[in-house]
Amino acid sequence: MSSRSPSTSSRPAPPSLEPGPAPANADATTPIEIGLNAAIVAVDRLSPLILVTQPGNAGGEEGLPYGPFDPVEHRTMEIGLRAFVEEQTRLKLGYVEQLYTFGDRGRHARRGDIGPHVMSVGYLALTRRLEEAEEALEESGAQWRPWYGYFPWEDWRQGRPPILDAAIAPALKRWCEMAPAAERPDRPLARLERVRLAFGWGNVPFDEERVLDRYELLYEAGLVAEARRDGRASAALWEGLPPLGRPMRFDHRRILATAISRLRGKLKYRPVVFELVPGSFTLTELQKVVEAISGRHLHKQNFRRLVEQTRLVEQTGETSISTGGRPAALFRFRREVMKEGAMAGLRLRGRP
Repeated sequence: MSSRSPSTSSRPAPPSLEPGPAPANADATTPIEIGLNAAIVAVDRLSPLILVTQPGNAGGEEGLPYGPFDPVEHRTMEIGLRAFVEEQTRLKLGYVEQLYTFGDRGRHARRGDIGPHVMSVGYLALTRRLEEAEEALEESGAQWRPWYGYFPWEDWRQGRPPILDAAIAPALKRWCEMAPAAERPDRPLARLERVRLAFGWGNVPFDEERVLDRYELLYEAGLVAEARRDGRASAALWEGLPPLGRPMRFDHRRILATAISRLRGKLKYRPVVFELVPGSFTLTELQKVVEAISGRHLHKQNFRRLVEQTRLVEQTGETSISTGGRPAALFRFRREVMKEGAMAGLRLRGRP
C-alpha cells in the first residue's frame, strides 16, 4: 500500500509529508519521517464508530486522522497525538494506547525514490464525547462512521453475517484451490489452514479477535478494493465481486483492523469498556456496548453474573426509565478497582 498519509487538519500538511515529486536537490539518502495515525473509537446507539476524514478531492477514500510528530513541540508521541486531535477536532481523548509501527505494505521506498519515507505509528484512542466537537469536525472534514461498514463480516450479533457465505467463503475456497504446490518458505501454514484458522472453517471456532488476520487474508487474495488499487496480481483474478466493506486510503483499513483486534482482546482483561459508556448506565446498556465492540451476542444472565463477580461496577442508588419498562438500576464504574492491583476485564462467553 502507499506510504503517504495526508494531514486531516483544515490547514495544509507540511510539504515534506505530502505526496509528490522529490526536490531536485534531495540527498541520496532517503529521510524517514514519523506520522501519527489515530483510530478513535466511540459507541453511539449500539453502533461502534470510528472517526474518519475525507480528503479534499470529491470521491476520495476516507482515512484515519493523521498528524506529524514534532519532537521539538511534543515530548512524547502520545502528547503529540492528543495535541493534533484536539486541535483539529476539539476532542479530548480518554484512553490512548500505541498499536504498532506501520512501515511496510508498500510504505517502503521503491528503487530510485529519494523523497521522504513516512512511517506511521498507529494508536487506539477511546472517547465518549461525540457531540462536543460537531462544528470542528465539519470544518476539518471529519465524521463518525460505523466500523462494521469497513468490516461487515465482523458483526455476528444477529448471527453469521450473510456476506461470508454469499461472497467471501466461495472466493476464498477458490483462492485456496489455486495455491501453488509449494507455499512460500516464510508461510508455515498452507492457504487453507490459514483461512480455516482466521475465518473459523470446519471445526475451528470463530475468534472475534482475529480481525487483522481476516483482513490480511482478503488483501492477499485480492478480494478487497485496496488490493486492486495497489496492483496486487491476485486482484486480477476476480470479476463481478461485490464490494467487501468500505475501502480506506493507503493502509488505514489495516490500521483500523489492528485497533479493533486490540480493543476486542482488551475487553477481556482491562476495564476499557468504561471509557465508552456514560458515567451512569444500566447493565443492559453496558451489555449492549460490549456486544457492539465484540460483535457477539451475549447471554444476559451470564453477563450480569460476570459483572458481579469482577466487582467492576456499583449501584448509584438511582434508576432509569429510558427502557420503557420497569425502572432499571443505574450503575457506575467502581474506580477503586484501579487501586486494587489485579485489573479485571470481562471474560466473555457467547456466540459465535
